[in-house]
Amino acid sequence: MTHFAEAKYMKGQYSKQIMEMPNVVGVGIGYKEASGKKLDELCITVLVRKKLPIEALPSSGLIPHELEGVKTDVIEVGELSAQQARTDRWRPVPAGVSIGHYLITAGTLGCIVRDRSSNERLILSNNHVLANSNQARPGDPILQPGVADHGNVASDTVAQLIRFIPISFTIEPPTCEIAQGVVTVSNKLAQLLGSGHRLEAFKQDPQALNQVDAAVARPEVGIEFLDEILEIGIVGGVTPAKLGMRVRKSGRSTGFTTGQITILDATVDVNYSDKVARFEGQIITSGMSAPGDSGSLLVADNVLLAVGLLFAGSDQVTIYNPIQAVLDGLQVLL
Repeated sequence: MTHFAEAKYMKGQYSKQIMEMPNVVGVGIGYKEASGKKLDELCITVLVRKKLPIEALPSSGLIPHELEGVKTDVIEVGELSAQQARTDRWRPVPAGVSIGHYLITAGTLGCIVRDRSSNERLILSNNHVLANSNQARPGDPILQPGVADHGNVASDTVAQLIRFIPISFTIEPPTCEIAQGVVTVSNKLAQLLGSGHRLEAFKQDPQALNQVDAAVARPEVGIEFLDEILEIGIVGGVTPAKLGMRVRKSGRSTGFTTGQITILDATVDVNYSDKVARFEGQIITSGMSAPGDSGSLLVADNVLLAVGLLFAGSDQVTIYNPIQAVLDGLQVLL
């Protein structure tokens, strides 16, 4: 039986020669595989881009079955490349990486969609990612990476905001001068009287309801966007959410995660800093996200079909808009 020190010595002797062979991208020491199972036998493992039939290889590309008594094994690993962080600057730009309006921190680029009228390619994410929670204007710069990941307008503008579905808030800062004046006077009186309590004004609209938090932006000329979502692929359609469905997503903060749909047709109150918005008809999964994953596309686990658009969550759950409602509201197609 080959010992590790022996395999390591022989690997050192032949490493340079093996690395010069066509199709080889690496060499190391591992356990030999047969019929997909690991054997209790050390060998020199050769990593190749793609396993090819013997007749397709030149004689200089044939890996010997053993090297001075130490067996070899060939493993297909594809092309090896540096792993960029999702918060890095990506060119071309895939879905699943950091993006955002120039006045927010950062969210996630969900996917590429097409305008139903013009067939123009657009990028999809949340209103609060691309449109600063209703505060933005069409034409505003969209950055990749987002500001929280050191993106800046001068060098990282990749798109311009086109349109968004406004969010109606049930609770938000006051705009009425009369109410603000009453609060100011009341609080001064309370202070004079020695009370430790204070009043606070807010605007309330109990009837305000939402179904989606979504927006689209137009890529800048010369900036290439990929149809691919990192670690998922190219999504080619939609499918309805179902209880118990296994799902996956690819986001800026937590990368590729999987989970399960646990609640459908949910009504939820979501905090937006100093505002609260109520959403109906939402999808809830097990916890699959963290802040910065907003805008990620929810995809069925076994097919490349979209289910929802991630926009909120907690440590325990993640919440999504139904994808068809998003597409209909923005008048776009996957």
